[in-house]
Amino acid sequence: MNVMIIGSGGREHTLAWKLAQSPRVSGLYCIPGNGGTQGIAKSADIAVNDFKALAGFVKEKNIEFTVVGPEIRLAEGIVDYFMEEGLAIFGPDRKSAQLEGSKVFSKNFMKNHNIPTAKFEVFEASAEAYSYIEKAGEDGFSVVVKADGLAAGKGVIVCDSKQEAVAGVKRIMEAREFEGAGDRIVIEEKLKGEEASMMAFCDGETIVSMVPSQDHKQVYDGDRGPNTGGMGAYAPAPVITKEVYKKVRTRVFDNFLKGIKKDNINFKGIVYAGIMVDKGEVNVLEFNVRFGDPETQVVLPLLKTDIVEILKAVMDGRLKDIDIEWDSRSCVCVVIASGGYPGKYEKGKLITGIAEADSIDNLNVFQAGTRKNGGIKNSGGRVLGVTGVADSLQGAIDLAYKGVSKIKFDDMYYRKDIGWKGILGGQASIS
Repeated sequence: MNVMIIGSGGREHTLAWKLAQSPRVSGLYCIPGNGGTQGIAKSADIAVNDFKALAGFVKEKNIEFTVVGPEIRLAEGIVDYFMEEGLAIFGPDRKSAQLEGSKVFSKNFMKNHNIPTAKFEVFEASAEAYSYIEKAGEDGFSVVVKADGLAAGKGVIVCDSKQEAVAGVKRIMEAREFEGAGDRIVIEEKLKGEEASMMAFCDGETIVSMVPSQDHKQVYDGDRGPNTGGMGAYAPAPVITKEVYKKVRTRVFDNFLKGIKKDNINFKGIVYAGIMVDKGEVNVLEFNVRFGDPETQVVLPLLKTDIVEILKAVMDGRLKDIDIEWDSRSCVCVVIASGGYPGKYEKGKLITGIAEADSIDNLNVFQAGTRKNGGIKNSGGRVLGVTGVADSLQGAIDLAYKGVSKIKFDDMYYRKDIGWKGILGGQASIS
């Protein structure tokens, strides 16, 4: 069968790599793709927001189903369009995508369906937000200011003083740093604990969890500096113990299923819960409705079951009939970024060493912000995800950094402590 992927990041390269392993896939397309997907998938000169042209391409190439990577295409309604055209597509429809596309929608959904989350308030004008901040107590003041709409994982500002909170509101609502995502904001209490990512397959009736992972959002070592789209990840994450997993299962995913049914949300795709764990208790930081990035880079290498069988089962509403198996080893992804990211950075710098790193056993270099033009060159902030699988977390860390050492380009940057929390916490299991 022919399969198409929409997107151009490290997540999409990983999906292409995994789909290409299925004996059922004979033809693979990735639009627009990147320097890495070009080695395993064909591309086409089609704008990813031109749903009519994409649907026409699917019909022309006899593509059996499409997998959507980026959240923005889901929020724009690509699934609704394809379904109206009678085309199979993996991902939630526009209504379902509001669970990620609108922080206000998502927080109200959690509140209405007894899903544990931080206390919050919603504001549509900066003056109201400033008044709320001013009236708040001084002792232990700590909040998170969130842009309502999509902001590429960067519209979340953690504030430990009133001055920082005011500055956060100004950045989002007045300076419009995240454009239309700042029409409304959520101000919520800052939760304590350790964060983890729980992705799961969902067909509207059944939810099946993936291996728990942990992202590293801040740009600098020791979780310092501004938020990014993710500087690396590892799986499994030991903070998700068996006891914690049971709470995620019952309080988050079971209530999620009840909630989408009660609200008549036809959710089929990936539900991704950002979980804060504190002293064994769980709260949901946010919901996403697609594969995470870079979490996908460390979860899919541990998937043993044919991914095509799973995706088709989700689309067909028969997920309960699939037995999903996971590798018991550990996986680590170190993101190599362009110097200056998440701020300004230069593009077009020649990258060397990718093939050398890729030739190492149990190691893959998933490309993200790259393009082929007289060699592989950087074209985005997050450029490569160097990913190793080993019997232990320390072994996977060592392998990933061995791969990183082979790669060079001017002004490249990466964190040197990916996986450190996992080393402190031991190994994890959801079985």
